[in-house]
Amino acid sequence: MATTDRQATTLALAHALSAAESGLAVIPLSRSKLPALRSPHRDDPTPSPCHGACGRPGHGVYDASSDPDRIRELFAAAPWATGYGIACGLPPHHLIGLDLDVKTGTDSSAALRELALRHLFTIPPTVVVVTPSGGRHLWLSGPPEAVVPNSAGRLAPGIDIRGAGGYLVGPGSRTDRGVYAAAPGTAHLAPAPCPRSLLRLLIPPPRAPHPHHPVPPAAGGHGQGLVQFVLAAHEGQRNTRLFWAACRAYEDGIGPALVDPLVDAARDTGLSEREARATIASAARMTGHRP
Repeated sequence: MATTDRQATTLALAHALSAAESGLAVIPLSRSKLPALRSPHRDDPTPSPCHGACGRPGHGVYDASSDPDRIRELFAAAPWATGYGIACGLPPHHLIGLDLDVKTGTDSSAALRELALRHLFTIPPTVVVVTPSGGRHLWLSGPPEAVVPNSAGRLAPGIDIRGAGGYLVGPGSRTDRGVYAAAPGTAHLAPAPCPRSLLRLLIPPPRAPHPHHPVPPAAGGHGQGLVQFVLAAHEGQRNTRLFWAACRAYEDGIGPALVDPLVDAARDTGLSEREARATIASAARMTGHRP
């Protein structure tokens, strides 16, 4: 290995360990920005989904850890790594990344400003990472109940979202295109809370409704639709759907009337009453109401 590569690996490990001190979970990346460790199941005749349960490294973002010893083990297994990825959606920050691209021929920064004006939100001071191509990664934190999915261009042209199951290239990483670096004046910041109206845009809207489920007349047809939206949840999206529906209910003035129907619907999907009421209370606080 060239001396410069060894230096890049040493620096990447140092940056990764520093990020872990802030509670961020990291994995080693290659110069291509892909996870440095290949899947241990790549040669299996019929590979089955494994998110690290086998105990071996090579499961991408599922290897992510904030434990220094584990991080050193991962980098020792990938001495060619020159960067590190930061897993999104994990506690304590529940990181959400806004990737503002400049390579698509669109003005992603202008698109974000337009969204902010239209939906009345402001991006607070937060960590900003400048990419080798001149793009920017904005780091935001989300509430535990809101599972933000990864998307490309769904929010606006040139804006990709890194959410649960995704990762951001950490500052200090060296890739084939150059080095990722924290923008001046932002490295000391913690990821700022995602504005409520932006968070609503990042969570997928309701899909087709489920069969009828009674709600109080005061809640009207919209309340019925929100309950049906919760009933349609599959495992892995139950809290997210409940949180989204409760936010809409409180914003529309029917939150108190819909609490019990939403709890009943959430219980039908497999959540406990305690979990459901905690999620609804979080939605009430998020929208400026008292649970």
